[in-house]
Amino acid sequence: MTTDAAAPWLIVGLGNPGPEYAANRHNVGFMVADLLAERIGGSFKRAQKAGAQVIEGRMGAPGPASRRVVLAKPASYMNLSGGPVAGLRDFYKVETANIVAVHDELDIDYGALRVKLGGGDNGHNGLKSMTKAMGPEYHRVRFGIGRPPGRMQVADFVLKDFSSAERKELAYFVDRAADAVEALITEGLERAQTAYNS
Repeated sequence: MTTDAAAPWLIVGLGNPGPEYAANRHNVGFMVADLLAERIGGSFKRAQKAGAQVIEGRMGAPGPASRRVVLAKPASYMNLSGGPVAGLRDFYKVETANIVAVHDELDIDYGALRVKLGGGDNGHNGLKSMTKAMGPEYHRVRFGIGRPPGRMQVADFVLKDFSSAERKELAYFVDRAADAVEALITEGLERAQTAYNS
């Protein structure tokens, strides 16, 4: 990870575009990106760079400790996320280690978080596409959605909206995931892991 405070970070919320997917479990990365956009004083518009909606801003306390960030939501479908992310990386001259993917994770209990650098894709099509385009050495903020109940297929589960019981806590968990992204960027991986990995 770069120690250059002026080097930009690229934060990518993974999801599928379009209102029919907006509340799906698979779109929790978009939900976190929307909240981070609010926090830095912006909102995603239709305008696109490299096939993604983008906002530029700063994170962290004003002054030398603040970090330049580019928030993005790819406008491709989840399994094609790698192309837009690689395009943004090249456009903004971001090191791969300064990219953060925020995504849903089946193998973690609902609402639990894991912050990590590198690793496999664990069958996640968005990560698979990113890794194919750029290699695996980017950060991930993994948002637990749990496993499908009974015999429900994984594809059906991730493309369903959060349940009414889950929605009662969803705003809290999305807020916590946004906090974890900010901690990763302003305080570093180890501190973010200590504070948010559960």
